Amino acid sequence: MQVRQQLQAVIDRPGFGQFITFVIMVNAVVLGMETSPYLMQRWGDLILAIDNACLTIFIIEIVLKLAVQGRRFFTNGWNLFDFTVVAIALVPSTGGLSVLRALRILRVLRVISVAPRLRRVVEGFITALPGMASVFLLMTIIFYIGAVIATKLFASSFPDWFGNLGLSAYTLFQIMTLESWSMGIVRPVMEVYPYAWMFFVPFIMITTFAVVNLLVGLIVNSMQDAHHAEDGVRTDAYRDEVLTRLEQIENRIKMLGETKK
Repeated sequence: MQVRQQLQAVIDRPGFGQFITFVIMVNAVVLGMETSPYLMQRWGDLILAIDNACLTIFIIEIVLKLAVQGRRFFTNGWNLFDFTVVAIALVPSTGGLSVLRALRILRVLRVISVAPRLRRVVEGFITALPGMASVFLLMTIIFYIGAVIATKLFASSFPDWFGNLGLSAYTLFQIMTLESWSMGIVRPVMEVYPYAWMFFVPFIMITTFAVVNLLVGLIVNSMQDAHHAEDGVRTDAYRDEVLTRLEQIENRIKMLGETKK
C-alpha cells in the first residue's frame, strides 16, 4: 500500500507530466526524421535507438499507472487512449501489419492526454457530437436533394461532374468547400445553362454559410461548457479546502480554550 502511494505521488508530480510531454515531443521529431533517407543513412541507428527509448518510457508510464490504479485504469478514457496508442507500436510491423509502422506517429497524439487545455478542446468536441449528428443528418439530406437536382439538370452536358449521384455529390462537396467553385465549375456550367446560378448560389448559402457555421457554433458552445464545468470543479475544490482549514482552526481554538481551563 505504501509503495502504491509513493508511485501515485510520483505520477501526480507536475515534473512527471512535463517529462512525458518532453519525451512525446522528442519522439515526434524522431519519427519525422525517420522519413528522411539521408538522415537514416547517416544517423539511422541513433534515431531508432531514441525511438525505442521513448517507447520504453511510455511503456514504463503505462505500467506505473496500472500498478497504481489497477482496474480503475481502464475506466478512464484518456488512459485507454494512451494504452491503445502505445500498444500499436508493440504489434510486429511485418506482412499485412506493416501499415502499423506508419501508425506509430499516433504516439504524438499523446500530448493531448497530458495537456489539460488540449484535453478540454477534445472533450468539448466529443460533447458536441450528439448535436453534430443532427447537423450531419441535415447536411446529408441537403446533399442528397442537391445531387438529385444537379444530376437531372446537368448530367447530359457535364457527365464528368454530374453524371450520377456519386459524382454530383462529390462536385457539390467541392463547391461547398469553395475550392475552384466559380471559375472551375459554376461558370462553365452557366455557359450552357445561364440560370444555373439560381441552383448553386442558394446551395452555397445554405451549406457553406449556414450549416457549417452551425457546426462551428455547436463545437464552440461545447468547449465553453467544458471550460465552465472545469472552473466549477476548481471552485468547489477551493471551497472545500477553505472549509476544511476553517474547521481545523476552529478545532484548534477549542483545544486552546479547553487547555486554559
